[in-house]
Amino acid sequence: MAFIPKIAGAQTVNTNNGGGQINTNINSNTLRKNSTDTKYLQPFNIAFLAYQGYLKDQGIPSGDTLLFKYQTGYLTAKDVVQAAIRANKLPAQVLNDRSYVNAVELQMTSFGDTNDSQ
Repeated sequence: MAFIPKIAGAQTVNTNNGGGQINTNINSNTLRKNSTDTKYLQPFNIAFLAYQGYLKDQGIPSGDTLLFKYQTGYLTAKDVVQAAIRANKLPAQVLNDRSYVNAVELQMTSFGDTNDSQ
């Protein structure tokens, strides 16, 4: 299984809406509560950083150990998100964003999917 890092910066598209300008964020998540301009890493990127070992200092194992602990229930997507917050990769508010945590869970599950049959 090979992973290709694709951590892209956020891009902004400006659309003229008659009398005003609307900014639309692409390839980033935007926290809508309390701030409309806070951008943070995509769930895939957080899961990938964990897999690559960038969250080891926060107690998250890497590689196959990460996958094993996730698959056996010793580690959750919420644990990974909390570690990313402690590593200053995400703002604390993300922990309350259920769809974000669920998306990290989906990514963690897909990393462990070894069914590569054609």
